Amino acid sequence: MDLIYAFWNNKGGTGKTSLAFQAIARYAELHPKKRVLAIDLCPQANLSELMLGGLNFKGSEKLLERQGMVPRCSIGGYFQLRLPSPYSPPEFDAHNFITKPNSYNPTIPKNIDLVCGDPLLELQANAVNTLSSQSIPGTNAWIAVIDWLKNFLDQLTDEYDIVFLDCNPSFSLYTQIALASSHRIVLPVMADDSSRRAIQNAMSLVYGLKLPSEIYAAYMFATKLKDAGRELPKVHLIARNRMTQYMGEASAYAAVLQAIQDDVAAVLKTNPDLFTFKKPANGFVSIRDFQTTGVVAFAKGQPFSHVRAGKQSVNGHRVQVKQDYLKNCVDSLETLAKSL
Repeated sequence: MDLIYAFWNNKGGTGKTSLAFQAIARYAELHPKKRVLAIDLCPQANLSELMLGGLNFKGSEKLLERQGMVPRCSIGGYFQLRLPSPYSPPEFDAHNFITKPNSYNPTIPKNIDLVCGDPLLELQANAVNTLSSQSIPGTNAWIAVIDWLKNFLDQLTDEYDIVFLDCNPSFSLYTQIALASSHRIVLPVMADDSSRRAIQNAMSLVYGLKLPSEIYAAYMFATKLKDAGRELPKVHLIARNRMTQYMGEASAYAAVLQAIQDDVAAVLKTNPDLFTFKKPANGFVSIRDFQTTGVVAFAKGQPFSHVRAGKQSVNGHRVQVKQDYLKNCVDSLETLAKSL
C-alpha cells in the first residue's frame, strides 16, 4: 500500500468523522481503480454506521450484525484476538475482519473495503495499556502492542493502494496504535480558540513539542517511536471545517483561523520535517458548513455525489436540500479529496 492517512484531532466536535466519510468516498469515486481500505478506530463507530447505511437505512443494525459474527468482524474483534497474544501475532486471517460496505449500502463505491469500528475498544483500553507497559526481557512491550495494526496491514500490503484511518478524538493507546501505523495526518479544526489549542496539543502529543517539563520527554509517543527506529507520521492537511455558508472566511472567525495558520507556520519554520508541505497556505483546505445537505447525507449514509437537491425525508421529517448549498459541499470535498 502506498499511503496510510489518519483523520485525527484529540479535540472532539471538529467534524472529523463526517469529513473522513465524505473524503474517503470521494477519493474512491475519483480513483475507481484504486483499492481503498477504511478502518474505523473510533469506539463510537460512526464511520461504520454511515458506510453501512446511516440512520435511515439501519446502519447501526447492520453494524451490530457484523459485530455479532464469529470471529467478531470489527477492529474490536481483531484486538480481542490479540489480547492473549500481545507480543507476537497469532495465526489469523485479516480478511475475516473486513466488510464490503457496498453490499449493504450501494451508494458506497465498490472499491472501498471497511474494518468496522467497535465500542469494545473502550473496554479493551485498560488491558491494552497494561500489556504495553510490561517489562519483559528482550521484548519492547510498547512497540509490540503499538504494532498490532501494522501486523494486520502487513497481510494486506498487496491488496490495497491506500488506507484511511478514522481515529478517536483522544490520545488513548488505540489511537496511538493508529497514528504509529499512519504516514500522514489530516487534522480538522474549527474556527474557535479551542481548535487552536488542539493544534498545539497535537504537536505536543505526537511530536513532543513544547512540553511543560523535560521530565515527560522519555515517556512521549515520539520518543518511544524514534527509539525503536520508527518514523513519525507527517501532518498533511489541516481542514478548516464548517466555514459559514454566508460569510466564508471573511468573518469574525478570520482572526482565529489566521492565528491557527500562524501557529503552524511557526512550527513549520522550526520543524519542517513534521509536515508534507513547505508553505503554510499549501497545508490548509477550507470546508463549507454542510448544513441541511450534511444532515441528509449522513442520515442516509450517502456521499454527496448521491444527494439530490429538493425535499427529502429524514427520519420521518421533511427537509429541503438547496442546490447551491449542495454544490458548495461537493466543491469543498472535491478540494479535500484531490489533496489526498
